[in-house]
Amino acid sequence: MFCIAVANQKGGVGKTTSAINLATALAASGHKVLLVDLDPQGNASTGLGINQAQRQRSSYDVLIDSDGVAEAAVATEIPLLDVLPATVDLSGAEIELVELEQRTHRLRRAFQQAKRSWDIVLIDCPPSLGLLTINAMVAADALLVPLQCEFFALEGLSQLLNTVERIRSRFNPALSIIGVALTMFDRRNRLTEQVSTDVRAVLGNVVFDTVIPRNVRLSEAPSHGLPALIYDHKCSGSEAYMALARELIRRLPQLENEAA
Repeated sequence: MFCIAVANQKGGVGKTTSAINLATALAASGHKVLLVDLDPQGNASTGLGINQAQRQRSSYDVLIDSDGVAEAAVATEIPLLDVLPATVDLSGAEIELVELEQRTHRLRRAFQQAKRSWDIVLIDCPPSLGLLTINAMVAADALLVPLQCEFFALEGLSQLLNTVERIRSRFNPALSIIGVALTMFDRRNRLTEQVSTDVRAVLGNVVFDTVIPRNVRLSEAPSHGLPALIYDHKCSGSEAYMALARELIRRLPQLENEAA
């Protein structure tokens, strides 16, 4: 079971959209996938069609009450894809975690105790670097960073990379950055091209070759409770996420071997 935290402390970078569509693409490739919704807004759960009635147990219960991951996970309509949903209760988890034992390792311990395993776990983190995101980074094998092609992108990335170094030094020395995914790419905008060039100059091969374009269908899909890959699999955004998933699999040799 390989665990990937999808994180960026900046909001509006396509983090949840990336988590939903990558999870769908990986499941379509034949891998058993769990998407953990760790954002109190619960957008990943909604985007996969999980209504409130189906969220009897949630990531909050796993973190705070030590409920089992397998028992709290909900099957989606997409074969091989399960989701650990989020509820509004998660909004108070940051405060509650402060008083709990091993507050930074709650999610990692839950995965270690899971009775059922998946091939890949994707964790959709909140847009902050608080205890929820730290739990995700401590539990994860790797970090995937969606990065919007805009002026302040590199500044926010620097802060995130500093946090990763602190997590490595204190809690999870094995944490790696599996890749940076450039999102909301607009070829008509010179600034977009410049940001892409700058990010690649700084990070090199860490940046995925695939870029995710600005695409109306990507924005429409969540309102229908569907990933874009299901809502419109032929749109440019869906095709980009399928290509990104293939790149991601190539960076996971053990999964590539299984697929072969």
